[in-house]
Amino acid sequence: MSEQYLLEMKGISKSFPGVKALQNVDFQLKAGEVHALLGENGAGKSTLIKVLGGIYHAEEGEIFIEGKKEQIDGVVAARSAGVSIVHQELVLVPYMTVAENIFLGREPGTKMNVNRQKMIDDAQKLLDTYEMNIQADTLVERLTIAQQQMVEIVKAISFHAKILVMDEPTSSISDKEVGFLFETIRALTKQGVGIIYISHKMSELQEICDRVTVMRDGMTVGTRVVKETSNDELVALMVGRELTNYYTRDYLEPGEVVLKCEHISDGKMAKDASFELRKGEIIGFAGLVGAGRSETMKAVFGLTPNMKGDVYVNGQKVNIKSPIDALKYGIALVPESRKSEGLYQVQSVKFNTTIEVLGQFIRNLQVDHKKEEEITQKYIDMMATKTPSQEQIIGNLSGGNQQKVMIGRWLATDPKILILDEPTRGVDVGAKAEIYAIMNELVKQGMSIIMISSELPEIINMSDRVYVMYDGRVTGCLDHETVTQERIMQLAVR
Repeated sequence: MSEQYLLEMKGISKSFPGVKALQNVDFQLKAGEVHALLGENGAGKSTLIKVLGGIYHAEEGEIFIEGKKEQIDGVVAARSAGVSIVHQELVLVPYMTVAENIFLGREPGTKMNVNRQKMIDDAQKLLDTYEMNIQADTLVERLTIAQQQMVEIVKAISFHAKILVMDEPTSSISDKEVGFLFETIRALTKQGVGIIYISHKMSELQEICDRVTVMRDGMTVGTRVVKETSNDELVALMVGRELTNYYTRDYLEPGEVVLKCEHISDGKMAKDASFELRKGEIIGFAGLVGAGRSETMKAVFGLTPNMKGDVYVNGQKVNIKSPIDALKYGIALVPESRKSEGLYQVQSVKFNTTIEVLGQFIRNLQVDHKKEEEITQKYIDMMATKTPSQEQIIGNLSGGNQQKVMIGRWLATDPKILILDEPTRGVDVGAKAEIYAIMNELVKQGMSIIMISSELPEIINMSDRVYVMYDGRVTGCLDHETVTQERIMQLAVR
């Protein structure tokens, strides 16, 4: 056992029914370093950190922290050993306050008499230390996803961890908040904290990471010093091949207007959004977190009771009061949060794929199981979803493969207009390229796509036109031939 490592995981193996998730994995972390963990969805990254965090128990292998062998048999044991994890999927309690979430299970005072004011003051001090504009007595359900992500980070930091794991920490926060996060990370490493950093954003590696370990198919395939490697080398290690044509897009002449929306508002975040979508094109929606992009699309899809404005489908004014109405007019929405809005986590891949199209295989209370399986397999194949079977519980799949199932579910409704809200959030580079290629093929076949994305390269490279929003309003529209990050940002901060 080498004394130079803060953490050493040796020969870690873990299996699930039908899946060998980890195979003899080795991983080392030094004190005061940021060590990136890369790999495609399903490579085993999340499983490895769940073993470290005591959520899963490995069948084989050893874990050493500061040279001492640790028996991590639960979350409490992991925290006692100095391990704290910020998970990709938020695990906050929505009906409790920020302070209550940060100190859940370790509230100041006694079990019978919690010192609520001290809890709020201590939480506020933490939030202010890291310059987060969040009040400690606010209910979590009233926060944006970005704000909830920052609360998760503060909660993890509050355990005084020696080892801090961050799983896609910037997936839903703004550039300004990313800056605060990186400043926090640098401050922590100066105190000797070791950070395991999981991200699919290659641009972040050069800025914040010291070393990077790549995983593929449940195994480690290489560790590199970030300054001594390239993105191309890392991508080749991740996917086992050179990845060409990352963004696949054929710009064809769009057809007639299929969707026209005028002065859309929801009484809250969406205030006055007007736009139009033509047949066979992708329009991107850009803007900072809180600009009202998702809220505008939810209003169009019938998810907002107080929606105001006019919606025209193929030139006909329509009245969309619910998602059922939207589907009737050929509109489908893949939501931003697959956990809370998109998927039934304890149900199978088959159930999640076919839940919106039950009428295609159920007649007179008779279920055509063969038809149901054909529909499921069609979208497993189309999306290149990695799953051992159609019966696999979707919560056991990687985040990227869950995302593919969710997109496939809405494609099964045969929409003419597909709204994708952050379609590649938390998805690896290989899966991103696959999703881009599918989007390109769909619009070539005549579908029309609205894509909301916080990743400007994605918006710029995949969109025919880019609408930019600020404070609930559309502030401009840019053509794909002239759009730049600078022009988007000028409109996004107006």
